[in-house]
Amino acid sequence: MDIIKIGVIVALFAIVASLGSALFSLSRSQGNSRAMVRALTLRVALSVGLFLLLLAGWRLGYIQPHGLN
Repeated sequence: MDIIKIGVIVALFAIVASLGSALFSLSRSQGNSRAMVRALTLRVALSVGLFLLLLAGWRLGYIQPHGLN
């Protein structure tokens, strides 16, 4: 597997983990939403990073889009 594909998989797992962390913070906090906001901010940053990684991989030719048959 290419390093780009491994990076995409790791980023997807990190995004899901950050979303789970925000859910945990939401369920256990009694009005303190600072940890939840931090986790959701991290999730948005990871999502933007994943998009930029995919865009760079496509532009550099490391990944190739394919059509649906």
